[in-house]
Amino acid sequence: MEILGIDVGGSGIKGAPVDTQSGRLTARRKRIATPDGAHPASVAEITAAIVRHFCWTGPLGCCIPARVRQGVATTAANIDQAWIGTDAAALFSNATGCPVAVLNDADAAAVAEMRFGAGRELGGVVLLLTFGTGIGSALFNNRALLPNTEFGHLYLNGMVAEHYASDRIRKENDLGWDGWAERVQEYLDHVERLLDIDTFILGGGVSKPKKTAKYLHLLKTRARLMTAELMNEAGIIGAACVGESRGNLAEVLRNA
Repeated sequence: MEILGIDVGGSGIKGAPVDTQSGRLTARRKRIATPDGAHPASVAEITAAIVRHFCWTGPLGCCIPARVRQGVATTAANIDQAWIGTDAAALFSNATGCPVAVLNDADAAAVAEMRFGAGRELGGVVLLLTFGTGIGSALFNNRALLPNTEFGHLYLNGMVAEHYASDRIRKENDLGWDGWAERVQEYLDHVERLLDIDTFILGGGVSKPKKTAKYLHLLKTRARLMTAELMNEAGIIGAACVGESRGNLAEVLRNA
């Protein structure tokens, strides 16, 4: 089945139709820069523009950098605080005229990776971490997702971890890959002090092979360490899968 997936990020909003049986995009993705502040109304306008670009009229899935409970955003990470308490599903549905299922962005990426990517054969405790504007997280136990985790918000060296070790911080502080890897190692060590992880999957833009070659060999963990395979398409694919199920995460994961 073909479903439109939209991924709202701190720097860009991107979408594409997805074949939910194969996990492949069926058209070139459309990306529009996230408006300053990422206010709900502005993001909804861009989401509607992406829907019009693909002449889409059916159900769709959308992921946002926030905890989402029954379609309502309960936090806001790297987006306007006005999202907190916003019925995101209703907002996007009203803007697009389509039924919309909404979930957390890291959860969407992880659903895609567990179904079609690096995690498709993994059991046990799996933690996917996305390094981008912030650090997103998604935790699985025997392929069951614990939704809406925020391990990027753990405190590390007196600050929120994503303000210390995200890819955005690497760029803003002009850190070399070695220097950034030292920070990521500190973060992974901290996570392993708190959780018994079988496998880490590192995702986001830093999972591109030309980038992993610059830092992955510098990281050492007790858990297996892997990189995501779907890279920046993961959020779109996962959102589409959840859109197909009308927001039923358990149904999506049964098919993983």
